[in-house]
Amino acid sequence: MKAMPSLPATVLPADAAPGVSLLPIAAFCFLWSSAFAAAKIAVRDCPPLTLLTIRFLIAGALMLGVAAASGRWKLPAGRELASLVLLGVLNNALYLGLSWSGMTTVSSAFTAVLISTNPLLIGVLAGPVLGERLNWRKMLGLCLGLAGVALVLRSRLSGMQEDLHGTLLVTGGLVALVAGTLLYKRLKPTSGLWTSTGIQSLAGAAALLPFALFSENIGDARLTASLFWSMAYMIVAVSMGGYYLWFMILGRASATSASALHFLMPPLGLLFGWLVLREPVSWLDLLGIVPIAFGIWLATRRAE
Repeated sequence: MKAMPSLPATVLPADAAPGVSLLPIAAFCFLWSSAFAAAKIAVRDCPPLTLLTIRFLIAGALMLGVAAASGRWKLPAGRELASLVLLGVLNNALYLGLSWSGMTTVSSAFTAVLISTNPLLIGVLAGPVLGERLNWRKMLGLCLGLAGVALVLRSRLSGMQEDLHGTLLVTGGLVALVAGTLLYKRLKPTSGLWTSTGIQSLAGAAALLPFALFSENIGDARLTASLFWSMAYMIVAVSMGGYYLWFMILGRASATSASALHFLMPPLGLLFGWLVLREPVSWLDLLGIVPIAFGIWLATRRAE
């Protein structure tokens, strides 16, 4: 992936945010949603926490290398470094560690629908935590997005018996993602995006390492071609590309507007499941995209 210039991640007030063009939004949605299929392939050959630890370690080193090569590397001091470590634990270790562990006993579709409810939680909490205004248009957009997600996954969830322990793990991942999003806006890290994202990735690896060593056996990993290519894709495309774009979007838009993009993840995740894993897609899946798209437009459009 071509290295992008490091940009300051200064958070602007919601009303003064310059907005984000369609290209990075489309790229983010593509990369983030494709991670479901890539992860499903990778965890067949490697335990999830071990896989994530290696992914975050390599991705973090590469991102800091990009920052150094561009002449923008500088170790953040004090509060800034502590903020990035905390964000890395939330956005990487806890969010993906819990949700991937949960996915070993619950379906990927169920995981997707739980995680994709984060825009509603953020929309409700952004007011008291960040002072963002949740007007009727954003609220309607968030509700339409949630309705579309429910429609897309209705047939997939009906009659399925999901594991309670796995459900609690995925719910914990959802809480971590919401907390990480709100704290990123609250703490306002000012380091370049390559630097800040790289430090977060390394912090996630450090937090996951003891749990991977304690609860998993590295001998269970099988060095297959599918593991290699899925790992390479998640490192370069998802960790480097997807997280870079996510924090860029989050730095330029309100937390509510940025998080509304996650409503696209279930249908796009199903699309990648169909293309890569040959999982079936029904007409209800396609129908659900309509309220999702309209809801995102309402939640993210700027006030005139």
